[in-house]
Amino acid sequence: MKGFKISTRFIARAAVIAAVYTVLTMALQSISFGPIQFRIAEALTVLPFADAAAIPGVALGCLFANLGSPLGLVDILGGSSITLISAYLTYKAPNRYVALLPPIVLNAIGVPIYLAPAVGQPYWLVAVQVGMGQLVVIAVLGLPILSLYERIISRFPIKD
Repeated sequence: MKGFKISTRFIARAAVIAAVYTVLTMALQSISFGPIQFRIAEALTVLPFADAAAIPGVALGCLFANLGSPLGLVDILGGSSITLISAYLTYKAPNRYVALLPPIVLNAIGVPIYLAPAVGQPYWLVAVQVGMGQLVVIAVLGLPILSLYERIISRFPIKD
């Protein structure tokens, strides 16, 4: 069973992940919001599998990034909550491939609840669009990022 304790290093790793997530989303804002989105920062949502500090890291990064969302408070709270839950489930995943599923599935199911009415499209259509965007970003970028992160932390073990 994985465990973690909160230390200065834990907070620093979470802060760096949150900052990277926020900057990536804001720098690529044109493709980060809307029903057809490829939020590149979502590739970081698989990091909780390797490091518990990524749970608050990606959740806070999403919250800060969504401060710039055209949907306002509903996306700030909704998107951040979905990301927090999916990060925890990713952390608990039994293997790296199952770890890819929570951010894909939960975003595809949850985000369209508030996004579909805002864009005037049917729930199912927005669910497919968001899910496909998540699948592409997480499968293409997330898995290699997870592998790289695991290699880095194996060379520089985390000592919280």
